Order: sequence, then C-alpha cells, then structure tokens
Amino acid sequence: MQATTPASDRTRIRRIAERGQYDREMLDTILDATHLCHLSFADERGAHCIPMACWRTGDYLYVHGSNGSRLLKVASAGAQVCIGVTHLDGLVLARSAFNHSMNYRSAVIYGEFERVPEHEKASALDAFMESIAPGRSAEVRGGNEKELAATTVLRIALDEFACKVRTGGPEDDPKDLDRPVWAGVLPLAMTPQAPEPDGETANAPAYVRNWCCGDA
Repeated sequence: MQATTPASDRTRIRRIAERGQYDREMLDTILDATHLCHLSFADERGAHCIPMACWRTGDYLYVHGSNGSRLLKVASAGAQVCIGVTHLDGLVLARSAFNHSMNYRSAVIYGEFERVPEHEKASALDAFMESIAPGRSAEVRGGNEKELAATTVLRIALDEFACKVRTGGPEDDPKDLDRPVWAGVLPLAMTPQAPEPDGETANAPAYVRNWCCGDA
C-alpha cells in the first residue's frame, strides 16, 4: 500500500499534496532509474547544489569522490544535506498558458551522510560498477590500495524523504475546453544510443551489445 504519512514535517508535500508519495517502493524505483542526483548543502560560503553520481544499495544512497572534495568534507562532518532526483517524463500542453505543466517523478531525501568504513569501501564501489552495468565489477580492475585510500565513499539512510509524481494530460478549465488549440502530452524519455568503443577492445559483453538495439 502507498504510504500517506511523511517521515517529518519538512518532507510533507504541501503544494498539490495529492501528488506526494511517501512509500519506499516509489523511492527505490526513482533512485534505481537514475545515475545522477543533485546534492545541496550550506557552509560558510553560502548554499551549494552539486550534481553527483549516485547509487542505491539496500536502505542507503551512496556517493563518492576525492578525499580533497570540499563537498565530501562538509558532508562527512555531519552537515545536514538535501538530495534531489528528478525524471522528466513529458511536457503537458494545455489550452491555456496558465495550465501548462510537466509529467515527472521526483524524490527529495534529507539527513546526514556517514563515511563508509575502509573495509567496506571496495564492496561499495563494486556495487557502483554493478549499478552502471551488471557484471562489470568482475571484468574490470578494481581499485588498488592507493586509489581506495584517495577516495571517500559516503552513504545516507533513506529514512527521511518525499516523492512527488505527476502523470496524465492537461487539466484545463471547463471554459477553455472548446478552444481550437492542440492539447495533450509531448512524452520525453532518456534513450540509449549506440555504444562507442574506445579503440581496439575485447569482445563486447551482453550489456554492451544489448545497450540500445538488442544483441547484434
């Protein structure tokens, strides 16, 4: 069943509240369909919003980067952060300018990051590889001691979040329904393109062959 109660007051959807969803199934679906999030935080210089690669494993969302990253230093020190993920599914064209809209699936996560322990870092990064292409972590060279030592991996618990989703067509005012203007949805989707090999490489694995056009 869809959860109807937000985890906290700051995750309560107030604007068009009926589009709010608070269940983990919806959150996991949104997170598992992305490779990118936007991470917001504030420090002595002001507010910042940084795009980051991300992946979900179980009850956590993970990010990683260089030990020298200001963002990761602030986040690992216990700063409150806000993470956003959005999928734009269509442009909704109504019969009035005011009622134009967009179809989307979005999620916002609040909380604090924690540093992934050193002994868990390699397996966390293997999971990152698997989120990109299942089976990839067993094929490539894993991080060596020096590379792992230079990398910070953080995770945030998926405890405080809200999802907001819009689907369907335009919601026109009754007085506009007879206007002789096209109305409807212009669907949008991120579409895989043909793989581009880097010079002479090994035979392409199934996840490459099937990336956009099926097994060729």
